[in-house]
Amino acid sequence: MESKDIERVLAQIPTYAEELGLDLRCAKDRFKWFLASILFAKRISAEIAKRTYRVFEERGLTTPEAILEAGWESLVEALDEGGYVRYDFSTADRLLDICEKLLSKYGSIDAVHQRAKDAQDLERRLLEFKGVGPTAVSIFLRELRRIWEKARPQVSQYAVCVGRKLGLGEEAIERYESQLVRIHLEYCKRGRCSKCPVRAFCTEARGR
Repeated sequence: MESKDIERVLAQIPTYAEELGLDLRCAKDRFKWFLASILFAKRISAEIAKRTYRVFEERGLTTPEAILEAGWESLVEALDEGGYVRYDFSTADRLLDICEKLLSKYGSIDAVHQRAKDAQDLERRLLEFKGVGPTAVSIFLRELRRIWEKARPQVSQYAVCVGRKLGLGEEAIERYESQLVRIHLEYCKRGRCSKCPVRAFCTEARGR
């Protein structure tokens, strides 16, 4: 099967940002994705992270100002409602710290990108936020490729592994990185090979 057939299937798999209804070409949705990326980065299931983000959205907690105004107790309530109970207290603390620093130092998440000298400086600036680690930065920036000029994180090894099993080249692996990571997390990692949407193209699956 040709690479274009695989890419056609991959293009139909929504990224997590798309599933959450976010248009990353819009500035307001880029902060929402930053918030969601922080939630996804914890050792917690994607389903809980998505559910928790939607609770934040339902409560209007999708801007730095709204999060700061809501305060710690309201954030803990939202996190608990979403099922984020293992990290509710610490995440509430960190979200408040992140939003306060974001507004005081930059004013917006887009300003972090604007003030960064290059891709490495952008990642360094994001990592300066307490509670934002390499995993959150990678999740956040991989979906901003081709939107932010300086969003050029290293391609996830999960995407590389899945992409190679599909016979994809480096360019295609980078283009569909978010979908490939999602396939790894939801199918490869869980042993759900029989339900994988790209099973027909996978050399490992065909060998079973």
